[in-house]
Amino acid sequence: MGFAAGGGTDITARTLAVHLGKHLGTQVVVTNKAGASGELGLAQVAKAAPDGYTIGMTNMPGLVTLPIERKTQFKGNDFAYIANLVRDPSAFSVLGSSKYQTLADLIADAKARPGELSYGSTGVGTDDHLAMVLFERLTGTRLNHVPYNGAGPLRTAVLGGHVVIGGMNLGEVMPFRDKVRVLAQASAGRSQLGKDVPSFTEQGVNLVFNSERGIVAPAATPADVQRRLAEALRAIAADPEFQKQMAAQFTEMDYVEGPAWKARLDKATADFVELWKTSPWSDK
Repeated sequence: MGFAAGGGTDITARTLAVHLGKHLGTQVVVTNKAGASGELGLAQVAKAAPDGYTIGMTNMPGLVTLPIERKTQFKGNDFAYIANLVRDPSAFSVLGSSKYQTLADLIADAKARPGELSYGSTGVGTDDHLAMVLFERLTGTRLNHVPYNGAGPLRTAVLGGHVVIGGMNLGEVMPFRDKVRVLAQASAGRSQLGKDVPSFTEQGVNLVFNSERGIVAPAATPADVQRRLAEALRAIAADPEFQKQMAAQFTEMDYVEGPAWKARLDKATADFVELWKTSPWSDK
């Protein structure tokens, strides 16, 4: 996987690895290949031998946005799409002692001081970065983007007061609610896993955005190997124990099988191409 230890993707991957090992009858080891907003991890999977022994946990939108934003070491057709498993809404968080009590407070100050409020993300082109871009567009604000290589380092920066706003997924900040204030999360409504956290939408900002985490393999992976992986993931997604563990991590289930998931990613790719034309992320 393409992010540092301690973030939502890492935690999901490590939980999944235990269940996947049981279903496949082998040990599944999680390797963190952090860097370039997840590109290095995805590139490693794309270039791996297509024997089923190397698979990757992806993050959408990075899976489709990175090749649009820049020349990458992988392309969308380098992968076999096995299944998406979960989603985790984007969220804006501040230190618990912050003067910002509400999203409206933040918006007002951002408008008064364009480009001054620092916003930390998990990397250029990630869901956290794109959530900021969309937020700026919807509110007429401009934030100072500070990219990190994962939610763990970013969370440390927020807690240390090095950035004003932490752009992390809801599941990544809920365990730290005693130290941070979550101003808004980007589900369409209130998340069942954080019912007291208001959505952007209910606060007048029509921002609906999630990190989607699924499993891919090298494109040339044999059909029977893909089928075995798909069957294992289908069983794991239906397992009450796995569902309970995801809920404990404040991560929502969103199981989508390979073909339907690939179709959804193709649609997202077309949408992001249009966004790229009018809002180049490299300038954010």
